[in-house]
Amino acid sequence: MKTSPVSTGRRRLLTLGLGAALATCAGPALAVRGERRLAFVNLHTGESLRAAYWQDGYYVADEITAINHLLRDHRSGEAGMMEPRLLDLLFRLQQGLGLERPYEVISAYRSPQTNALLSQASTGVAKKSLHMEGRAIDVHLPGDALQHLLRAARQLRGGGVGYYPRSDFIHLDTGPFRTWRG
Repeated sequence: MKTSPVSTGRRRLLTLGLGAALATCAGPALAVRGERRLAFVNLHTGESLRAAYWQDGYYVADEITAINHLLRDHRSGEAGMMEPRLLDLLFRLQQGLGLERPYEVISAYRSPQTNALLSQASTGVAKKSLHMEGRAIDVHLPGDALQHLLRAARQLRGGGVGYYPRSDFIHLDTGPFRTWRG
């Protein structure tokens, strides 16, 4: 089907307008220009990473690959694709709290085999966990910072927020907003 130059121009104008509106709604933490950086320490492997995963409106493939590797299933060694929205959620939390220190990672991507093993051993592991989709992460911050992170995550309403005080971590995911205590 051919489109006229007028309808093509109108479509482009509407698309640009929608993009500008979304960028405005996203707020300063998700501005179009600039850089988004995250830092992690994987508590199971001892590996650490500082990555500028987003620059001037684009996700940086090499940095995302490095993050995926660090956040891999430490039991199987399998790396999954972490959802960029989860990284953006972590970035927004970091910006809101003015955090300088890295997130200490308890669990991020989980292979289906690892998740099945964990869900059989514990009632606290969902059989259809978002960890298997790269949409969830369990993190720890030493000291009082964990309480601040918990409050800020709940205020953002960016997805699920679970608090596990006995294990000293919080769970964040990009599913619907909900909170729980494990």
